[in-house]
Amino acid sequence: MLGLVIGGIALSWQWLGQRLATGAPSRASTDSLAQAQDAFQRGDLDDAITRARQLLEENPRHTEAISLLARALVYRSYTDYDRGVDRQLALELLEEALGRAPGELNLMAMEAFTLQAVGDPVAAAQTAQKVLDQNPDHALARVSLALAYGGVGSFELALRESLQAASSPEWSLESQRALAISYSDLGDYPSAIKAIEKAISLNTRLVPLYFERALYALQIGDADAATAAYFQVLALDPENVKARLRLCELSSLLRERNAAITYCQQVTELAPAWADGWYQLGREYFLQGNFSAAQENLHRCSSLQVMQNMPISERRFECWYLQGQAAEVQGDCVGLLATYNEFREMAAAAAIPQTWVYPPEGPPGCTTTPTNSTN
Repeated sequence: MLGLVIGGIALSWQWLGQRLATGAPSRASTDSLAQAQDAFQRGDLDDAITRARQLLEENPRHTEAISLLARALVYRSYTDYDRGVDRQLALELLEEALGRAPGELNLMAMEAFTLQAVGDPVAAAQTAQKVLDQNPDHALARVSLALAYGGVGSFELALRESLQAASSPEWSLESQRALAISYSDLGDYPSAIKAIEKAISLNTRLVPLYFERALYALQIGDADAATAAYFQVLALDPENVKARLRLCELSSLLRERNAAITYCQQVTELAPAWADGWYQLGREYFLQGNFSAAQENLHRCSSLQVMQNMPISERRFECWYLQGQAAEVQGDCVGLLATYNEFREMAAAAAIPQTWVYPPEGPPGCTTTPTNSTN
């Protein structure tokens, strides 16, 4: 009996040692995490995401790898026009992780950060507050609370929380970014610029920060600084489509028509399925008086939104309206009536805030009464 007891104790210790060894990060795991963190610091979010996922394949409970992966996904979601799905992937990752480890404060703070990114500020604030109730000094939770307050219009509270977060040495990049957003929401754009530039100094290769730098510059009419920020995006990511669209919009604002057309054409070439690019190109042609090209590109914009089953409430109304105006200028009654009737069908199916109404006899110069035909 004594031998059996001793043998059982030995087996138990061996089993416990194996479990502890499995739960503890190995040297290789620590090195891999450092490499993933270095990739994030270099602005190489794709590599950071790949390395973090490899770590999680080896150890699905690796908290730091989960947090890093979610962080990189959120930032990558802001890099270009087609990355929005990354925010949802980050949220699903954190929900799954917290299902295995409920109450893990670092993961909860990252979940709050991700919730405000996906547009759920109320849930973000609730989750962040739960973390702060247990650890009032948790900087990421404080950042998430600030961003959540801003998301519901409580800008003064958001600034207060952002300033408190920025006083901590941890999560400095997120704190400075949140502080910039808070200042911007209050209309203090010079302070927003100073804060976002501090964030950029902490990671000079993180693309989303330059988009925000350009946005704040535009608010004070500094087109040169905005242009420089967009060029910096292209220097870091030469194929970036969103930066080209912003340069098209900025060039149009500055009445640099040829540059606007060039940038918008690049957008449609790189992202032919993105309706916004065709809208901006069509709008630019319309402003230049090239109504035939405007009608053609705006028709592409409206058709893509229909083919992609975009909800009517989210469709860009101008793709129909400007297309119709271009057709009317050209005397193209067939094209005008088809576009107008398609708009009327959408308006009958869902609430559209914009109004576009012709007399019962139809558009001026077109004697045919509108029917229910579509493009």
